This record gives sequence, structure tokens and C-alpha cells, in this order.
Amino acid sequence: MFTVTNSKGFQIAFANGNVVSVQWGPGNYCNPTHEDGRGAPHDAAEDSQTWSSTTAEVASWNQNGEWHNFGGDQVNGWMSPEEVLEFLTFAANNELDTSDPFAWNDDDDDEAVDDLEETASA
Repeated sequence: MFTVTNSKGFQIAFANGNVVSVQWGPGNYCNPTHEDGRGAPHDAAEDSQTWSSTTAEVASWNQNGEWHNFGGDQVNGWMSPEEVLEFLTFAANNELDTSDPFAWNDDDDDEAVDDLEETASA
């Protein structure tokens, strides 16, 4: 299934249950060709006949709503058309990596709390 999203991108749902969102509007991680670039008003794409960008932001989730881990984040920005195509092909034919992209930060938070508790008790 294809879905248009706010005149600045699309979502595509594959038979395996994976959904890929490709966005290139104001505020997305991309290089819009509009004179105001990413700083254009949020509704600028909706008010334009066409909206272009040299790169796009991609996100993906599976049929359970679990988001893909792009290696430290749930979105991957500034992807070229060829990179977007490569990811679309991957998502259509594979399971997504739904591991926690922010797991690297969990240990740091625990250590920071421990440090604060030690400082407070001293």
C-alpha cells in the first residue's frame, strides 16, 4: 500500500508487514531545494505544487510497530535516491533490526545516577 504524507513524502507497506517512510520536507533530515531549505515553514511543502530535495529521511517499522534501528537512531537522514532504493529493497525482503537504538545510553544513565548518589551522600 502507498500513502502520501503531507505533500512531503510517502509511506510504503510491504507484504511482509514492514512499512518504510520516506520524507523530504521542512524539518526532515534532508537537503530540500527550497530557498529556505530545512528552515522553511512547516506547511511550505503542502502549499507548493512540487517540493524537491536531493536527499531524504527514512524510517521503518514492522507490523508490530517496532521501529528499525539504523545504528543509533530510529531515522536515517540525508539518504541519496540510491540509498533509499537499497533500503526499500532490504525492508521488502528482510526482518528489520528492532533492537534498541539507544541501548548504548542506558549504561551511561545508570552510571550518572550512581555518581549523583555518591556525591549526595559524601
